[in-house]
Formats: sequence, C-alpha cells, structure tokens
Amino acid sequence: EALLVLLALLALAGLGSVLRARRGARARAADPGPPRTPRLGRREPVLPRPPVPANALGARGEAVRLQLQGEELRLQEESVRLHQINIYLSDRISLHRRLPERWNPLCKEKKYDYDNLPRTSVIIAFYNEAWSTLLRTVYSVLETSPDILLEEVILVDDYSDREHLKERLANELSGLPKVRLIRANKREGLVRARLLGASAARGDVLTFLDCHCECHEGWLEPLLQRIHEEESAVVCPVIDVIDWNTFEYLGNSGEPQIGGFDWRLVFTWHTVPERERIRMRSPVDVIRSPTMAGGLFAVSKKYFEYLGSYDTGMEVWGGENLEFSFRIWQCGGVLETHPCSHVGHVFPKQAPYSRNKALANSVRAAEVWMDEFKELYYHRNPHARLEPFGDVTERKQLRAKLQCKDFKWFLETVYPELHVPEDRPGFFGMLQNQGLKDYCFDYNPPDENQIVGHQVILYVCHGMGHNQFFEYTSQKEIRYNTHQPEGCIAVEAGMDILIMHLCEETAPENQKFILQEVGELSPSFVLTVPGL
Repeated sequence: EALLVLLALLALAGLGSVLRARRGARARAADPGPPRTPRLGRREPVLPRPPVPANALGARGEAVRLQLQGEELRLQEESVRLHQINIYLSDRISLHRRLPERWNPLCKEKKYDYDNLPRTSVIIAFYNEAWSTLLRTVYSVLETSPDILLEEVILVDDYSDREHLKERLANELSGLPKVRLIRANKREGLVRARLLGASAARGDVLTFLDCHCECHEGWLEPLLQRIHEEESAVVCPVIDVIDWNTFEYLGNSGEPQIGGFDWRLVFTWHTVPERERIRMRSPVDVIRSPTMAGGLFAVSKKYFEYLGSYDTGMEVWGGENLEFSFRIWQCGGVLETHPCSHVGHVFPKQAPYSRNKALANSVRAAEVWMDEFKELYYHRNPHARLEPFGDVTERKQLRAKLQCKDFKWFLETVYPELHVPEDRPGFFGMLQNQGLKDYCFDYNPPDENQIVGHQVILYVCHGMGHNQFFEYTSQKEIRYNTHQPEGCIAVEAGMDILIMHLCEETAPENQKFILQEVGELSPSFVLTVPGL
C-alpha cells in the first residue's frame, strides 16, 4: 500500500510538472522573455572629433572665398578643372569641421532603442577622388556614427590611378577603427563598385554614401530606426548642399523636397504634395518619395538582395537611381526620406568624368519597368531607340518572380502629380515652320531650373527631341513636356512673340491655339530666327 501511495504521489508530481511546463510554454509564446544581453559598443561616436578653432576656414559650414592671385589662383583653377570641385580650398579646410544644425528641433526629442537597432555597413565607392573630400567623408562618418550602430566603413576603390589613392591612402586608413579598403581589379563603375562593397558587408543594413559628403549630427539613427520598424523601407537622408566653390553648408531645417522625374528620365526635385502632408502625423515623420537621387540611402541587406540588388548591366552611373526607385515601389517596398537625417553633399560643377553609358542605363530602366509608357520616353528621346542596352531578360524574369505591379499603378498611386502626356498620333514632335522648312520651334532656357519666362524661337530642326519636342493637347495647349515642371506656350497681351508659362490645370485662353486644316496655328505670332 505504501508503494502504491508513493507511485500515486510521483504520478501527481509528474502531471503537475507537465502542466507547469505547458503553462510555461504558452507564457513563452506570448512573452518575448528576458531582454537580450546589451550589445557591445558605445552610444558615443566611433571617434571623438578633435577640436577645430572657431575661426578656422570653413568652420561651422561657413563659406570661404580666398583672395588669390598668381600661382595660387592657377592652382585653384587647376583643381577645379581636374575635380570640378574647389579642391585647393578643400585642402585648407579641416577634415573634422563641425556643421551648423540643420534639422528640425523636434528631431532632438526622438529616442532610440540603441541595443535593438540594426548595425550598418557604410559603403563609399570612389574613383580618382581628391584626398581631402574623401577623407573628410570618412572622418565625418566615424565622428557622427554611434559605435554601437556602426559595423564598418567599406571604401571601394574603383580602379583609381591617382598616386595619393594608393599606398598613402592605405596607410591612412590602416590607423582608423572599423574601416576597410577594397580595391577593384578593373574599372567597374558606380553600380558594380557598390556591389563589391555590399557583397563584403557584414552589417544588417547597407548605407551607401558618395565620396564627397559630410554627415550631420544624428544622421544615422533615424535611418536605422525606420528600417528596424519596416524592413521593406528604403530610406534616404535629406541631402544638404555643400557649395563646390566655397564649401558653404547650405542645408535648412524646413520641409525637405522629394524626388521625381520627367519624361526624359531625368531625376527632378519637387515640393512635398498636400496628400503626403495629410498622411504624415508630424513634421518629423518619414516622407514618401517617388524616386531618389541615388547617391545616399540605407536599405536592409536582406531586402536589397531580395529586390535583386543593382542591375549589373548598367555601366558607370546614371539612370540606376530611377530604375531602383521604380523597382522598390512596384515590387512592394516603400521609398522614403527621413527629415531627421541630414547629410551634406558636394555637388560638383559638372560631372568630373564621362557618363556616356547613362542613356543605355535609362533605356534598360524603361524596357524593364515602364511598360507601354516607355513610348513617352522614346518620343522625347528618339535617339534612345537606337542605343544598345544589352540583355534585360534576367531583369524581366526578376520582375515576374517578385510579382511586381505595373507602371500604370506607379503613376496613379505613387506619383499622381506627374502629368502623363496624351501623345496622340500626329500631334507631338517637332513643329516645323511652313515658310522656312528647315526651322522648328525651339525652346532652350539658359537655366534648366528656371523653365518658364523665356521666348520660344525658331532654330534649325535637329530631330533629336528635347528642346524641339512639343505636344498639341486636346485642351489646345502646346506643351513643352520634356522637363518638369511642364511649360505651356503662351501669347502675352500686346506682344506678338511666344513666351513659356507654367501649364495650368485648366488652360487659360492665352495658352490655347487652334490648329487649322492647312496646318497653321491661330492666333498668329512672330518667332525670332537667330542670325536672320
């Protein structure tokens, strides 16, 4: 009997432990359990910023205008010719200068869970970059990025041939923590150089920067926080302009602009539309953007690979930013700008090396992602139809595999502000003068950023589209819609010349023209012919 009682007690004890185990299993399923062991690393930047005198050249992002003459002036002009940036001045500005605050004050109130944010690899590709702008970029990352969040900085040398980027650079970087140098064994171009860095990266997030940047205080945390919240978000910092000639930091704390494009497939900047302001809950919420400039952004490494990374058929740079933007949106991701992340960028006077492959890159983007809307691009770039662009079979297979949406969805949902031209057969192209048959309507404003207010003239027909491409719409407008914003030809009161105005939702009378059967436009007007 005692044995039976003992067995019964053991059985009850066993049943109790099973029940407790099951209750514990349910509790563990509903509860994340104890907090993770704190991650190694400090919240302070990887490197402390050394003191820079308040009166130093360019301190706090102030403009510098050197009064030079003779040999010094020649050296400055030579540096601009070589790099399209005033490197003579850059070499005299501290590599560690502080920047003025250019973010919304509300950004300072944001709190971050440093122990749980993903770590990032910052990837900087360069080709024949000047010493001071490259090193200032590297130090800027190390002196503003929390140690706990920065996995590494990867510099990818795209087969540079300048002497200062060889042993001297390797020696300089060898003394810096968390910095790695990778060298390509042939010229790859920006896209494939960045992919070299991405393939070697150990971080959870890839953060791409150009090689002439300066990072603002607190730039990194907002990017990583957003990707921690939404892995399919590709997030860009606000790009503040650093003047190529004076190195003045021109950022501001107001509402940033978002990216768009025109029908030449040229990236454009735009104000935030009202529909997006309504969606945002505060001025420091992320802002959705149809496209990105392409030089500066952060993306989950896993998501980057899922999306097909970069199109490796693209050469050098140009067009890859729009292709990637289309792919992000059409394949289920979201492209955003974070108003609390600011990075300064030196925009060169002009591209320091050839972009002769940019057209082929744009054609690849159009062929894979734009469906029937690619014809609007080809109408405005007739020479693009003849451009060899390689095989895009794999990219189209990727689109099918990811079950991506069509371009019509993108235009209607992501970028409804972009006017879609009608391009009715016979009502677009060159407007040829009937009296001077070699001459066509031509509009070539001196500043692409000031598209309106200039006179339309007659110029020798060249058949290349662009400044001689016009559309006659069903609203009787003559639209100049190769650029954004679009222009509409107008007749000024009391004048017999044509001036370009901004198009309006409903065309005013001075922007309406009647096309008669004989091919003449009414009202009549006079066009200037240069040299006649």
